[in-house]
Amino acid sequence: MTKPRTLGELRADGPEVEKRARRSVKDEMRENVLAKLDGGEPLFPGIVGYDDSVIPQIVNAILSRHNFILLGLRGQAKSRILRALVNFLDREIPVMAGCEINDNPFGPLCRACRLLVGEKGDSTPIAFLARERRLVEKLATPDVTVADILGDIDPIKAARGGLALSDELTIHYGLLPRAHRGIFALNELPDLAPKIQVGLFNIMQEGDIQVKGYPVRLPLDLCLVFTANPEDYTARGKIISPLKDRIGSEIRTHYPVAREEGMTITRQEAWLSRDGAGTVTVPPFVAEIVEEIAFQARQDKKIDKRSGVSQRMPITCLENVVSNAERRARQAGEKKVVPRVGDVYAAMTSLTGKFELEYEGEVHGADQVARELIRRAVGTVFQQYFQKANLDQVVQWFELGGTLKVPAEAPASELLEQFRKIQGLVESTAALGLKATADPADLVPACEFVLEGLHAHRRISRSEERGFYAEERPRPEPSARETPPRSRRPYQ
Repeated sequence: MTKPRTLGELRADGPEVEKRARRSVKDEMRENVLAKLDGGEPLFPGIVGYDDSVIPQIVNAILSRHNFILLGLRGQAKSRILRALVNFLDREIPVMAGCEINDNPFGPLCRACRLLVGEKGDSTPIAFLARERRLVEKLATPDVTVADILGDIDPIKAARGGLALSDELTIHYGLLPRAHRGIFALNELPDLAPKIQVGLFNIMQEGDIQVKGYPVRLPLDLCLVFTANPEDYTARGKIISPLKDRIGSEIRTHYPVAREEGMTITRQEAWLSRDGAGTVTVPPFVAEIVEEIAFQARQDKKIDKRSGVSQRMPITCLENVVSNAERRARQAGEKKVVPRVGDVYAAMTSLTGKFELEYEGEVHGADQVARELIRRAVGTVFQQYFQKANLDQVVQWFELGGTLKVPAEAPASELLEQFRKIQGLVESTAALGLKATADPADLVPACEFVLEGLHAHRRISRSEERGFYAEERPRPEPSARETPPRSRRPYQ
């Protein structure tokens, strides 16, 4: 079916078309959300862990026709949620062809469009705007000006058209007018200078703006959405109280509540399908350790909780873990890439930049804090798998003087020969669902996990020089009863 190309052709499609075109953006979003709810469609595909908390609050805000703000720490999918809001808009809407502010053909705002409709009538050319282009996103920075947001007078337009500077046709529209009939998303609102925040008052309450003080009312049709770190958590600025008062809903985001939710997000976002890397298989316990590191970091007293620990930490860590395993497999000529616990330690460079340290953490240093996080994560996951397993035989092998150094670059076949010398080690991997005859590429990470878990629970020790070993236990001093009596000289 051919799309209308003029205002007359658009009107010929019936009054229902005009009625839909004249809806406000918030009414349009409300209708589409209700339609998705009626059809049982997912509202925010790809957003995990918010089904019972954040998403219902966002839906309530849209159904209430509110402007809203997402408050949360870094790495909580705030920007992703804002970009997903375009899915609640119509697939396309009619606009005045060539208009800077996407004017409605049935009721244009800007003077140029009004003059064009008055001159050409039903022959006025129109176009259709896809919903993806109806989101205007801006990152708030201290250098943003009122002109960037609202607009300014363009003297070049005035000179070329022979117009007075007070003429409406000389306006250069800012980002806010260009978002007309769409969504205006402002990230990191506290970073916006207070005087710029004041410039948002009118559009949020009265629905209009003024440019350079000229009495030109532009009743823009917008849905305004913002993101910010909680006000008390940022030293860069704050949201001024009158602006907060004009925001309809304040919605707080959060980190994944359960490890499984975090793992789902990490698998979804991490780049694990490597071209030319052979078969990449991430053992479940390695993925759990990587995710558990983030959970441990969010609870650690040495890490600043006000700055948060982003979900990007396990994502980048898992990518680095796979890369280290990929590099080792390529050097060893192996076709199967299977990460090990040692690869998690090798991925520390993806951890240390993801958290801010408190004073105690600064004393220890980021590397030491990261190592401790990994050790605790290994211990937590190990306890989950081996809570009922009897590993005394493995521990006794080390207590009898056995030592084992696990080279980071060693091929799986070589390491498995060493692991088989430790009584009960290979057999203990049955708790992970493996058989003693399994592929060495799968057995070796499991065996290393057992040793790392015993180290995490301090049943054996590990050092860079000696590898895994058992500390020599000090011999108990004889008790008083066991002490032989001192010989006494005969009485003389």
